Amino acid sequence: MKKENYSQFLAGIKSKIKEAQLKTIVAANSQMLLLYWQLGIDILINQNQKGWGSKIIDTLANDLKKEFPNIKGFSIRNLKYMQSFARVYSYEIICKIYELESAFKKETVKVRQVVKLLEEIDNQQIAIVQQPVAQLVEEVFLSSIIAKISWSHHLVLINKEPNLGKKFWYMLNTLEHGNSRNILAMQIETGLFDRQIASKKVNNFERTLPKPQTDFANYILKDPYIFDFVQITEKSNERNLEEQLTEQITKFLLELGQGFAFIGKQIHFEIGNTDFYADLLFYHLKLHAYVVVELKARQFEPGDASQLNFYVNVVNDKLKSSTDNDTIGILLCKGKNEVLAEYALKGYTNAIGVSDYQISKAIPIELKSILPQIEDLENELYKNEMHE
Repeated sequence: MKKENYSQFLAGIKSKIKEAQLKTIVAANSQMLLLYWQLGIDILINQNQKGWGSKIIDTLANDLKKEFPNIKGFSIRNLKYMQSFARVYSYEIICKIYELESAFKKETVKVRQVVKLLEEIDNQQIAIVQQPVAQLVEEVFLSSIIAKISWSHHLVLINKEPNLGKKFWYMLNTLEHGNSRNILAMQIETGLFDRQIASKKVNNFERTLPKPQTDFANYILKDPYIFDFVQITEKSNERNLEEQLTEQITKFLLELGQGFAFIGKQIHFEIGNTDFYADLLFYHLKLHAYVVVELKARQFEPGDASQLNFYVNVVNDKLKSSTDNDTIGILLCKGKNEVLAEYALKGYTNAIGVSDYQISKAIPIELKSILPQIEDLENELYKNEMHE
């Protein structure tokens, strides 16, 4: 037996085992969610039909703990979450979610339509009643998107997002990008759905990009961007903002969204014996295109579009290969007049988008100078410890 043949054989076996382990974990998660949902439904039915009060949860938690001492997950708090879980997702709602999810995958409806339809259902009162044949219920539940994310993700959605349609979108987004529960919580807190889907975006993508790219480019564009990890003074300029963004590039890329790869800052070009520097350059892996980002520490001005268009032309000429799609430009400003921005983009053949950004509230320079620095605080704490 040749060593290289065995190595390939072993690699194939390892791959199969890992795939089976993943499927087992996913299946176990789905079955646990089904159990939690069924328990929540049973609690609600008995409370509604038999007049049982809230104390039933306390009693049930104690009895389950006695019967299954080694199994976690049946605490009073978690049973209340199961009750909320079942209240949010009645059988009728799960069927509708499954139906709309299938239509979305077939591209017969768009995500905005799905969200709107679920919002309409969300506004209706749906009674919790005895479910139909158990096997049918299980099949629908386990086939829906609800069974595909973790319980901890569901707890974030229950606690932070009341809107059913937006819940659905955040579940889709979580599955697509593999977001952790902490990332999901942050996205909801910063209103990602409203910034990425609901907001009216200023760009010329419809006129300048081919159809497959148009929708996706518009989809990934946000308005506004939230750079809450950046803190600048009232007199800070674009270079200061750029420095802070690139110093915390992981957080910056997280806010830009999945697919952006950072190329560099202050990218130098020599054109006509003159030096030019583009603020930030990225490559988007799904768009297969360079993305030039220009920063302005002030409101949008019409001339900004011309400057960005210049850099897009240069990148197309100097960096773009035959396998790349046309470069896209994104202008990030500290506020904009939408009408002014729309007029400024007319006539350009390059794809350009204009968005606002928000940062931590600026600290006045006078106040910043008297604030204790982190090193001073650490030294003070150390002194106090030495005296104790």
